[in-house]
Amino acid sequence: MYHLRTAVLACIFFFVTAAFAQDNQDSIAVVTKSWKKTKVKKGIVWKQGHFDNLFDSEQEINYVEIDLKKNLKKLYMAAEPSTLKPTSQLALEHQALVAVNGGFFDMKHGGATDFIQVDHKVINRTRQKTDRGNALFLLSGEEIKVKAATDTLYEAENYPNVILSGPLLVVDGKPYPLTKNAFNDNRHPRTAIALTGDHKLLLFVVDGRSKSAHGMNLHELSNILRWLGAKEAMNLDGGGSSTLYIKGATENGVVNYPSDNKLFDHEGERAVANIIYVR
Repeated sequence: MYHLRTAVLACIFFFVTAAFAQDNQDSIAVVTKSWKKTKVKKGIVWKQGHFDNLFDSEQEINYVEIDLKKNLKKLYMAAEPSTLKPTSQLALEHQALVAVNGGFFDMKHGGATDFIQVDHKVINRTRQKTDRGNALFLLSGEEIKVKAATDTLYEAENYPNVILSGPLLVVDGKPYPLTKNAFNDNRHPRTAIALTGDHKLLLFVVDGRSKSAHGMNLHELSNILRWLGAKEAMNLDGGGSSTLYIKGATENGVVNYPSDNKLFDHEGERAVANIIYVR
């Protein structure tokens, strides 16, 4: 019995040590990455990076870092109440410089499936409460927040722009507990939004469903956002919806590789119900 217990403890120690070493290796890879940086305008930088081995997988990442001291008043949301349009189309219609897809939506009938308010007007109400919809993105001309969704209607009275989505990923720089399920644990393309400790907003997209980009689970997404300085962060709609638009950066403005056409190009956009954008 003594030898069996010793062997079990040795195995546990090995796996914990190996996991810690891998986590440390991944964090170093992200922090020391020579990201390709493109200045979009003053206080807005697009960063792109490809990893051959991150989280023991191949990853393609694009994100925009926005200095809120310079650009908070230039942030907006747009939403369609009952139709769907590609992120790039919504961006063009609203003269966006940068845009990212927003919350979850009804693929059959259009409109968001979770509460969304734009310029004090409720566009859609929550159709069915889920564990996934536990985070709020709140935006006004003076303030921006990512927080747990404790009282959506109260927040909607205080902020003109509200997106309920999730799951919540990071709170006060620490990982937020995630429910164990396929949505959280399997790798997919992902979109997230994060606030850093130095007053930056990150619009973050990870590609997936390709041999050149495997996608991330939400534990991995939470980790990389924290390594990039996120103090608060939340997941948005991912999968085929994940799209990052930058005006003039490509022929259609899409800089990542949306997966709906099953090709690793910029043409596989899925129509969505809402976006977050910078003008």
